[in-house]
Amino acid sequence: MKKSLLASVIDQWSVVPPVETADLSGKTVLVVGANVGIGFEASKHFARMQPARLIIACRNEAKGKVALAEIERETGYNGCELWIVDLANFASVTTFSDKFKREGGDLHILVMNAAIVQLVYQPTADGWESVLVYCTFSARCYDSYPPFRLQSLRGEKSSTPSRIVIVSSDLHYWITPAKEVEASTTPLETLSNEEWCIPEHMQSRYNESKLLNVLFVRALTDRLQSITPLSAVAVNPGYCYSQLRRDWYKKPTFSFARIAVALNERLLAWTAEQGSRQLVFAAVGGRDNEDNMKAGYVNLGRLIEVADFVLSDEGRKFQNTVWNETIDILNGVSDKIAPIVQDYLVVPDSSIN
Repeated sequence: MKKSLLASVIDQWSVVPPVETADLSGKTVLVVGANVGIGFEASKHFARMQPARLIIACRNEAKGKVALAEIERETGYNGCELWIVDLANFASVTTFSDKFKREGGDLHILVMNAAIVQLVYQPTADGWESVLVYCTFSARCYDSYPPFRLQSLRGEKSSTPSRIVIVSSDLHYWITPAKEVEASTTPLETLSNEEWCIPEHMQSRYNESKLLNVLFVRALTDRLQSITPLSAVAVNPGYCYSQLRRDWYKKPTFSFARIAVALNERLLAWTAEQGSRQLVFAAVGGRDNEDNMKAGYVNLGRLIEVADFVLSDEGRKFQNTVWNETIDILNGVSDKIAPIVQDYLVVPDSSIN
């Protein structure tokens, strides 16, 4: 599918469907990046559905406590828990995962919402470029390492399969990997290399991360055993008022960038609550046809086709290369990942389009 900029603008001027609802009693929901914006609003929607547990995962404890109190105040729900995780730090992610394995029980909905926009190269403590790690690597730690608990899901029948929701964007329609990146056997390493991360390339880094999110959802779906009651879904929350662009407002008062962002928001942006409805639909909607939701891309409360590059032979080859490199990287993070991949994932079926 080729989605034009005009089509996305029309989407932004469309009526946003009402929030999807479901009975989440007995379920555990985990929202990463939940203290502000669409993650915060989605958490409030989940709270109103009365899950057994709602875990909001945040990097900043003080801000997380404010969000926790506000969720309880607005919804009357008292089953919300604050857990701390820094997605830019592999050690923090694995510590979080270990804690979930000990204390979390089964996980039924995981919403990976956290993201950053960075226009200059900034490495993490682990030596990887920040946007790449924050928006892609750490999300994959959650898949290949238990909070997903593929061990307990394998072979277990469930009327409501678990869902992983990865927040992507329509930006994935308008980006393809640079030839050097696509041809590399280690494209993530190439993208993260300081020499590659010149300002020209960093301008498209956030868009690249959204393409990688879509590829990840499809790669995971390819490898899940058919009997595993887990669906991975990508979602476009739309263009919303968000703190994601807060650094733009730190620019000089009369900068063109700041004026352009303010103008775009005034003309196009949804509220964070409206954007959060897309996350909620990806998490609980479409239960009448679960197979359709697997590897789906949600936009305006329905599934639509992904970008032509993703569907192409080149896109599939790149998808598999990125997956294999990701697993190699994560194997260096934790020795628990390789056995899970070996025991609970399968060789992908090339028939998926």
